[in-house]
Amino acid sequence: MRKILLLTVFFISLVSIKAQTLEELKSEQSIKKDSISALQSKVDDLQAQIDALPGWKIKAFGIVGGSLSNFNNWYSQGTPNNSSGNLGFTVNTYANLIQDKFFWRNSVTFNLKWVKLDDKDNPNDDSNFNPTTDVFNISTLYGHKLNEKFAISTLVEYRTTLLDNFNDPGYLDLGVGVTWTPITDLVVVIHPLNYNFVFSNEDAIFESSIGAKIVVDYTKKIGAVNFKTNLSMFQSYKSSNLSNWTWANSFSYTFWKNIGVGFDFGLRNNKQEALNYAINTLGDATATFDNVDNNLQTYWIFGLSYSF
Repeated sequence: MRKILLLTVFFISLVSIKAQTLEELKSEQSIKKDSISALQSKVDDLQAQIDALPGWKIKAFGIVGGSLSNFNNWYSQGTPNNSSGNLGFTVNTYANLIQDKFFWRNSVTFNLKWVKLDDKDNPNDDSNFNPTTDVFNISTLYGHKLNEKFAISTLVEYRTTLLDNFNDPGYLDLGVGVTWTPITDLVVVIHPLNYNFVFSNEDAIFESSIGAKIVVDYTKKIGAVNFKTNLSMFQSYKSSNLSNWTWANSFSYTFWKNIGVGFDFGLRNNKQEALNYAINTLGDATATFDNVDNNLQTYWIFGLSYSF
C-alpha cells in the first residue's frame, strides 16, 4: 500500500512539473513572439524610410502554377484515356527612379496560362497546350515635382496580348496631366489630355480617340506579404463605346526563403472587345454597340509564388 501511495505521489508530482514546465515554455514563447513583433515593426519602419530615399527602387514578384495528369483505361470518366495539364505564371516588376525634383516610374506586368486535354482515343483532337490567359501591360510615367505630393507628368502605357492576336487589339495611351502621390506607395495619375491609340485589323470596330486617362497604382511590401493593385481607366471624349478600364491585383505571401503562395485576379470592361468577339468569334452579324452583351471580363490564378 505504501509503495502504491509513493508511486501515486511521484506521478502526480511528475504531471505537475510537466504542466508547470509547459506553462513556463508557453509564457516564454509569448514573450519571444512579442519581441519578434516589435522588431519586425522596427524593420518595416526602417524599410519605409529606405523606400522614401532618392534613387532606383527595383522589385519583382510573381506566381507559378500548374499540374499534369495522365489516365489510362479510367472507365468511370467520359474520357478514359487522356493526358491533360495546365501551366501558368504571373510576373509583376517595377523599376522606379525617385529624385528630389522628378521621378520616373516603370512597370511591366504579364499573366500567361496554357491548358491542354489530349483524348488518346480521338486522333483528331488537339493535343497541344493552348493559351487561355494572356495579359500584358507596360507603362512608363515621368513627373516633374511641384512639391512632395504633386507633379506635372506624362504617361505612356501599352496593353495587348502576347500569345494570341499580338497587337490585335493593342492599346497605346499617351497623355499629360498631373500625378498625385499622397503616400510613398500610392500613385494617382490624372491626365485630362490623353490619346488612346488602338491597333487592330478590325477598323470598323476598334477606333482611336482622345479622352481622359486615370491610373491608380498601389504597391506595398509588408513583412512577408507583397501586394499590388492597379486600376487603369480611359474615358473617351468622343463616345462611351470607346472607353475601357482594367483592374489587376496581385498578392503573395512568402513562407520559406523567397518561395510562397500567391493569388492574382483581374477585371476588365471593354465594349470594343465585346463587339469584336460577338461578330468575329460568335458569328453574330447583327451585333452592334447598342445591343452587344458587354459582360464583365475576369480572370484569376492561384499557385506558388517567387519574390525576387
